[in-house]
Parts: sequence; structure tokens; C-alpha cells
Amino acid sequence: MITLLYFARLRESFGISSEQAHPPAHVVDVRSLTEWLRQRGGAWQEELAQNRPVRVAVNQDMAAPDRAVCDGDEIAFFPPVTGG
Repeated sequence: MITLLYFARLRESFGISSEQAHPPAHVVDVRSLTEWLRQRGGAWQEELAQNRPVRVAVNQDMAAPDRAVCDGDEIAFFPPVTGG
């Protein structure tokens, strides 16, 4: 089981701030996790589309798409922060 956290516009679009998930065996990294979540359709497909900027942290460390995802991990999804 992994913990998924959603922040800012993602939390608003998905209607939840966190959830516990049991991804299938083929979900082994951030990329495959994102693809699996995208398959939920609707807001998930739209917000996690490849052309939408979304940052991911695994256990509070910024993560590249090839970062492994393991049982017990906490994975946070959030839009990039812009300042001005």
C-alpha cells in the first residue's frame, strides 16, 4: 500500500487531498504510477496528462519519472510553484 497526497489544483480537481492505494504489480516507478492514475479518466486523465506540469515527490524528495515506487512510500503530486 502507498499513500498518495494531492495539493493545490490537483486536490481541488480530484476532490480529495489524500488516499491509500494498492497499485497493480506493473506500477514500479513514478511514470507507471502516473499512467495508472490517469486511467481513472475524467479529472485524473486531464490533470495528469503529459502536457500538464505536475511535480512529484517520493517520501518528501523530488522524484524523476523513473524513480522507483515501493510499498509504504508516500507520493505527493503538486503543480509547480511559480513566483513573481
